[in-house]
Amino acid sequence: MALRIEDYALIGDCQTAALVGTDGSIDWLCLPRFDSDACFAALLGTPENGRWKIAPAAAVTQTRRRYVGDTLVLETEWETADGAVAVTDFMPVRQTVPDIVRVAEGRRGRVPVRMDLTLRFDYGQVVPWVRRADGGVTAVAGPDAVHLRTPVETRGEGLSTVAEFAVGAGERVPFVLTWHRSFDPAPDPLDPAKALAETLAWWGEWAGRCRYAGDRRDLVVRSLVTLKALTYAPSGGIVAAATTSLPEQLGGVRNWDYRYCWLRDATLTLLALVNAGYTDEARAWEDWLLRAVAGDPARTQIMYGVGGERRLAEYEVPWLAGYEGSRPVRVGNAAHSQFQLDVYGEVADALHQARAAGLKPGADGWALQRALTRHVEEVWDDPDEGIWEVRGPRRHFTHSKVMAWVALDRAVKSAEKFGLDAPLDRWKAARAAVHDRVCRDGFDPGLNSFVQSFGSGLLDASLLMIPLVGFLPADDPRVAGTVAAVERHLLRDGFVLRYDTGKSDDGLPPGEGAFLACTFWLADCYALLGREDEARDLFARLAGLCNGVGLLAEEYDPARRRLVGNFPQAFSHVGLVSTAMTLSRSTPTPAEQRKDT
Repeated sequence: MALRIEDYALIGDCQTAALVGTDGSIDWLCLPRFDSDACFAALLGTPENGRWKIAPAAAVTQTRRRYVGDTLVLETEWETADGAVAVTDFMPVRQTVPDIVRVAEGRRGRVPVRMDLTLRFDYGQVVPWVRRADGGVTAVAGPDAVHLRTPVETRGEGLSTVAEFAVGAGERVPFVLTWHRSFDPAPDPLDPAKALAETLAWWGEWAGRCRYAGDRRDLVVRSLVTLKALTYAPSGGIVAAATTSLPEQLGGVRNWDYRYCWLRDATLTLLALVNAGYTDEARAWEDWLLRAVAGDPARTQIMYGVGGERRLAEYEVPWLAGYEGSRPVRVGNAAHSQFQLDVYGEVADALHQARAAGLKPGADGWALQRALTRHVEEVWDDPDEGIWEVRGPRRHFTHSKVMAWVALDRAVKSAEKFGLDAPLDRWKAARAAVHDRVCRDGFDPGLNSFVQSFGSGLLDASLLMIPLVGFLPADDPRVAGTVAAVERHLLRDGFVLRYDTGKSDDGLPPGEGAFLACTFWLADCYALLGREDEARDLFARLAGLCNGVGLLAEEYDPARRRLVGNFPQAFSHVGLVSTAMTLSRSTPTPAEQRKDT
């Protein structure tokens, strides 16, 4: 039986990542970067599709798991009748090629341990050629080569490599898995003990720079560490999640590839990093943004590859059964070609907030923003696919129009505040036209609420962004009416759905979990509306969904009481950081920051 999503923990090296289960199995790993196809895929298939397990060979009576301090070094300890054994898992922040280091350590008694390594490439389809090498084995398949180095004796068993050994108290047995291009020389082996010390020091120093001092600092720091882990260091891009095709509904078809960089995560990611003191990451992300969206504004995409790649062709992987039978398994994301008007607002807001924080883009940044704003002037009244990437017909989504207003508003504010050259009268006129259109056609007096799209009569959690981005003040009665309508129609066990998939023509069968980022938005709205106790209560419930090591997926299934969707999800952790900061009052709320700038 598959582990629950919340039974996994993340390790990574700021270029790729792996998921480690409570049973000691690495079931998901893409090498050498997040979106590569040299992949362990047991999470979406079976152990025969690739996994690496190190665990006691005897029955386990208790499992404990933790990160070592505020690092990305994971420790799993098992109690057995023979004693206790732990495995420490980490990926050194790389200089060249990626390594995964696993160290089995005896804690008490003498415990038998078994290692099983099933190496597969191309999402579990390709069986490599494996041969013995100095200190372990080497596996080669096409462009990929992997070396396993360990002092214990290994043997072939079926199409896997296994080892059986025992560890007593204080004894350590290391395993190091290293990837490199098969046509390059094999890299030199690393020293596991030295690599562990360096990795602990690197993450400890990084986390130690966090200046947040409010409530639930443990979860805020863990969220920031997770965001850092989801950063592709060579480019500065931040992926939405480390996985593909973890379902939004168990057994369903809403299974998407999230190993790419979405523009709409821009503003909150940037604010979360800057407000926590991480200006270097914010600058790197901004540099990635300017490179990724450079060129014709009409060709701006909603997402890009980690290096800024534009072609993210979607295809299905039929040989994988999918997580708990959730098919199809998808690689790539066809939504990259959609027209989503809101991304122009996210980009404009991110650039404006960067200037306000002192991270001022150069002349190229303003030239790009002017070009994007000019394009928004031309297309803001066109229908689009909206924030949720619906695969149904285009329509006039209210949130999309609100974010078109944001694009114009932030361009005006940047020009005025920083003395930048701009056609202010024209931009202000366009901004007013968008605002009037939204208030006239996006608000339903009968519902006393803004609606998902003009004339639809349906609710959408993205409408909670209206006060958060400053489109209307929190004390506007239409804001309170919209929050109340969301509470009536989209709350499930106290958590917020994106929209009612049973009523919305989004091109897919109905059904999914509650979207965690949307629930954080509701908590933010409560705070803006002065409903402080409700905001804190909701944040506490959201914090309670974090798994034992502080990680969140994209969604939560209230009926099954399980995390669902891709994992860990950057947007969920951005929401946690933002709401924690709002409630701690260590920084102004996002809406207050936008108002002040």
